[in-house]
Amino acid sequence: MNNRLENIANRRVWKIAICGLLTLGMVAGPNTAVKAATVQQQFQDTYNSYAKDAITHLVDKGIATGTSENTFEPKKSVTRAEFATFAVRLLGLKPVQNNINPYQDISMSAWYYGNVAAMTNLFILEGKGQGTFQPNASITREEAATLLVRMLKQQPVVTGLLSSTYSDAADISDWARPYVQTVYQLGLMRGSEGLFRPHDQVTREEAAVMLNAIVQKKTWSEQLQRADELGVQLGWQYNSSTAEFKQQVQQSEVNTLVPRWFFLNSSMKVTDHADPALISWASATDRQLWPLLGNRSDSAITHQMLSSQANRAAVISQVAAYVQTYKLGGINVDFENVDPADREGLTAFVTSLTAALHALGAVVSVDVSPDLGTDWTDAFDYARLGAVSDYMVLMGYEENWNGDPKAGSVASYPWVEKALDTLLTEVVRAKIILALPLYTRDWSSVDPAALSWDITLAEQGIRARAAGSVRRWDANLVQYIIGYNSNGTPRYIWAEDSRSLSAKVLMSEQRQIAGLAYWYMGGETADVWNAISNASRFESYNF
Repeated sequence: MNNRLENIANRRVWKIAICGLLTLGMVAGPNTAVKAATVQQQFQDTYNSYAKDAITHLVDKGIATGTSENTFEPKKSVTRAEFATFAVRLLGLKPVQNNINPYQDISMSAWYYGNVAAMTNLFILEGKGQGTFQPNASITREEAATLLVRMLKQQPVVTGLLSSTYSDAADISDWARPYVQTVYQLGLMRGSEGLFRPHDQVTREEAAVMLNAIVQKKTWSEQLQRADELGVQLGWQYNSSTAEFKQQVQQSEVNTLVPRWFFLNSSMKVTDHADPALISWASATDRQLWPLLGNRSDSAITHQMLSSQANRAAVISQVAAYVQTYKLGGINVDFENVDPADREGLTAFVTSLTAALHALGAVVSVDVSPDLGTDWTDAFDYARLGAVSDYMVLMGYEENWNGDPKAGSVASYPWVEKALDTLLTEVVRAKIILALPLYTRDWSSVDPAALSWDITLAEQGIRARAAGSVRRWDANLVQYIIGYNSNGTPRYIWAEDSRSLSAKVLMSEQRQIAGLAYWYMGGETADVWNAISNASRFESYNF
């Protein structure tokens, strides 16, 4: 369902919760399979349950657990929090401890918080309005139908068949009708005696039957067992030592390292800040190393190099020598503030550099800003650069920049989506890497240009949780807007967090591009990596 996020800004907040899926509050331990072998002895209350076999299978899979060592309570209803835990396990995802809490009525220390946040990040499970989730509320059958359809990424259908299928069809809520019809066609919920009973609570044994049907269907289970395929995951080093950078990478999904080692200077000698320790570590951990070749936004030096064939050749010769000496996998070209007059020179440089590095078995990636039709990007011939280089790294941030007289988002969802789709008209998807921000900006309401500054996602979280701060989710921008006061002056943050980043990852995965990049390593909070991994995995499913 590749259009799942297409109309995200206009989506109605459904009254959701799924088919009461088992009590999943306690994570299944390593002895789950052993327990499953004696499930009938453990769960003394499942002997006469029609769902006995389904319960056994789900416990064996580590999806379900009992309410105690000896009881399963098959007639008990399921809560929204329990469903979130089920969904994470069934879909092969990870709990995400969002640094910004989506809901006012859930503690970040609650056992289910990471599971609720994970499902919220993927737009599978949403709140009940007014910033609440109601984690202990029971789930109705029509809510279950909605969530099953979303979990399986099915497009809900609207037909006139419900009235002929169920005698109580008129009792089904309008918002739930397409989902009830779809879940019926999927064979997951059929009702009984001609009734769907849309407002009845789902019991644990009912949930077991529904969930087991998903697990048992071969085409679905094959998708759930797929290995992750993240593609290129590029991380830039910035303001960190080698030891710090290594630690940041180890805690992330990053498989391609971009330390800031090589820079142009006026003598046309490329500065060399290579670190043998990082080179050895990257090789030992099977990570790619594509050091940055930068111009420090110096248009004069860049023009001096690009406007001269001899200077271009001299720089390329030095870079090729570094690649050969250090056995590098590639180079990341980061030229910013390039004069529009150097458009042909830049294309010629990248063309020759790529040829030289290909001869050494290395690749070239080129960082580009979104094409907004301004002189900031006039020097970049996107189509020709995309044709000759191996990768184009779209810097999907700085929608509102440091020094911008207008406060706003660093990377709103609509802006990033438009930027990526524009680049896709000129460059093949297999060459595009979307760079996401692991930072944001703290804006002054009085003088945005002079009194605003960049902050890390950790600093953002501190402000979001401070006494007196307020926040709201903007469904159009697909991010939180945080407000707080500093010395009596209102300040604002358009937040980047696990929830907003997940939406961008889902969008990029739908377009099947080469991978993702992150500016910058160390700016994030730990939770974003599980969120990014989940989004990539979930969007890869083709149920």
